[in-house]
Amino acid sequence: MHIILGGTGHIGSALAEALIEKGELVTIISRDPKKKQEWEQKGADVAIADVLDVKHLQKIFNTGERLFLLNPPAAPSTDTVAQEKETLNAILTALEGSRIKKVVAESTYGAQPGNGLGDLGVLYEMEQALANMNIPTTIIRGAYYMSNWAASLETAREAGTVYTFYPVDFKLPMVSPGDIGGVAARLMLEPVTQTGLHNVEGPQQYSAKDVADAFSAALGKDVKAVEVPESHWIQALEDAGFSAPAAKSMAAMTHATLKGKYTPPGPVRGTTTLTAYIGELVASAK
Repeated sequence: MHIILGGTGHIGSALAEALIEKGELVTIISRDPKKKQEWEQKGADVAIADVLDVKHLQKIFNTGERLFLLNPPAAPSTDTVAQEKETLNAILTALEGSRIKKVVAESTYGAQPGNGLGDLGVLYEMEQALANMNIPTTIIRGAYYMSNWAASLETAREAGTVYTFYPVDFKLPMVSPGDIGGVAARLMLEPVTQTGLHNVEGPQQYSAKDVADAFSAALGKDVKAVEVPESHWIQALEDAGFSAPAAKSMAAMTHATLKGKYTPPGPVRGTTTLTAYIGELVASAK
């Protein structure tokens, strides 16, 4: 049995569907009971749980042997680092002494030690904690998610604008959640003793200008990328609903991304192009 944390999100859904298609038994852990019927009809078992309930979580873990660990993202209106550290600690505590024989964990490009770095710091702590546990673990470091640009659909459609904190021509590795899910499915099926670190990105690197061009093609209208000056980052994030700590963390992650070197050796490359992903995003929103 495969246990999937975050099984109703972009990556978890792709992973669950890939495993079900291969005839594998899957249990999805979700906090949303509204998702239960949909996934049961697809062939998965669904366990409704709050990940902070360690005893209940461990009980679910004990029904399977392999776990896909995606630490639930905190709502941006909260102190995201504090919230994500709390859920991560609960998950790791539930893992201790459980029957899970292998973990495949979703991390990120740029994961690094340091306070106030948002997911980059939290997921680095996750990697280190898993390395110190007596459970074989495979780490996936995913590039910048193409799905992050879904938040730009409204401004692209209404104002012909995609806002970015990066210079409009700054290219970075991006990847579709579906491609990560496909890689995760393969890794979940590997022998228990086969572990390692896998960097996953799309067919090529893309810039915010490329994102705007993809929206232009999908919407049939001119869309331009506009850089938000660094002096406006915090205010722009707070105006979008981020708490002050979350806005500060996001700004710090942006700095780290701009300064980072994202050229890992031998990345696993997905096949979904940015143009294809944005096209599907626009089509599904109609």
